[in-house]
Amino acid sequence: MLRTSVLVVVAVIANAQYDPAQQIVMFKQNTKGPIGIMTTSFGAPVEYTDARITLNRNLIHNKYFMDTLTHLVRERIPERVVHAKGAGAFGYFEVTNDITDVCNAKLFSTVGKKTPVATRFSLVVAERGGVDTSRDVRGFAIKFYTDDGNFDIVGLDTPVFANKDPVLFTSFARAQKRNPATNLQDGNMLWDYITLNPETLHIFMSVFSDRGIPDGFRRMPGFGIHTYEVLNKHNVKHFIRFHFTPDAGIKNLFTEDARKIAAEDPDYATRDLYRAIGNGEYPSWTMGIQVLTMNDVKKAGFDVFDVTKVLPLEKYPLRPVGKLVLNKNPINYFAEIEQLAFCPGNLVPGILGAPDKVFEARTFSYRDAQYYRLGANFNKIHVNCPIQSAVYAYNRDGDPPTKENGRDSPNYYPNSFNGAVPYASKWRVDLVDIYQDAPNNFAQMTEMYVNELSKEERSRLVQNILYSLGPVAGFLQERAVKLFTIIHPDLGRRIEQGLAFNKTVG
Repeated sequence: MLRTSVLVVVAVIANAQYDPAQQIVMFKQNTKGPIGIMTTSFGAPVEYTDARITLNRNLIHNKYFMDTLTHLVRERIPERVVHAKGAGAFGYFEVTNDITDVCNAKLFSTVGKKTPVATRFSLVVAERGGVDTSRDVRGFAIKFYTDDGNFDIVGLDTPVFANKDPVLFTSFARAQKRNPATNLQDGNMLWDYITLNPETLHIFMSVFSDRGIPDGFRRMPGFGIHTYEVLNKHNVKHFIRFHFTPDAGIKNLFTEDARKIAAEDPDYATRDLYRAIGNGEYPSWTMGIQVLTMNDVKKAGFDVFDVTKVLPLEKYPLRPVGKLVLNKNPINYFAEIEQLAFCPGNLVPGILGAPDKVFEARTFSYRDAQYYRLGANFNKIHVNCPIQSAVYAYNRDGDPPTKENGRDSPNYYPNSFNGAVPYASKWRVDLVDIYQDAPNNFAQMTEMYVNELSKEERSRLVQNILYSLGPVAGFLQERAVKLFTIIHPDLGRRIEQGLAFNKTVG
């Protein structure tokens, strides 16, 4: 019996050697012995007794004990309020198609041009210790380290956002978090918010459909959400939406499969991404853009800048741009992924941003979040540095890391002492001014239910909605049924019947 157990353990260890997710085992294989003499964080070597024994000894004078204990209680930074749980990797974006007639940003300037990227995939609601296979919207964020500084696309795995008016976002986030009294997630809060703000139903139609639980991050699409304003090589304006389609194909999990996986491996998607890259199975996505001219915008017949609506692909087909390839895992998760800071306002010449109010609000809120989480110099953390362009900013001092802190150059502008100066562009243009009416996306929700979902998918949509809506207060159920009936009478009827059946069984 003992011999059999030993053989099993040996077999497990042998198999683990070929699993990149067993990183610490591989580290041992790749090092011939201890990597060096252990030191304190200020570089002093640590003597064996100080590192192993404190009983009957003076603690204050033990430099290792004081160094490690006082650091331990400071090792956590505030977790993200949303998108707290996630995974990330590094790679490159390669241009495969010429789009200089649409956008003159340098990262798209030449077919074959490669730009380094950092990516982070995340769950919106789940906390850091949450489950990768929970039914939730996913974040799809990319940082392009371009020749002109960093360009960030901070997108989702759904083509739409929750609200058209950014003032609602704080309530949207809080309604999905824990009840302040019970510290439990509360369906009453969620459905109260949804039924009071029905435009939100569009994103939740995706969440409750078969699309709501991607089978890992590698098989998940990404969308830039906003309609960006860009300039072409002739300085003519165009408007684009970014799409990222996984080359391995889109794949999702059914509810029961996701629950089984959650019980066995709550970090399923994180492990899958790390393991694939470690094995050389580099995930890739094809970037495409939907393109509109100024005339298209005027003749669209709806607000093309409304982030709660999709731009119909049959009307604005995808135009291929390039490949996003991830070929490098982080070496240290905290340093490279937890400290990875995105902001929609990180733009480069040729890409002006988006004129909608949600984009404007996100530009502020993301930057404010990074200041809170990472400090005033978060852009000097290595993973956030614009590695392909020199930085000559006048920002000085503040929380570390300050790095060289501008050295001895002037710290104010304008100045007469050869400090950095801004460039002058004869082509400067501003974002278009737009008027945004009240949100109304029921027609697109109806289109999704009738023409995008199969009979089986509609049944599973109803089941998933009932699972969430079933436990909530009756008046919220009634409000929800009315909204689902507006989307389509069949959907409203099925939800109403399902709720009635649950009450009868209960």
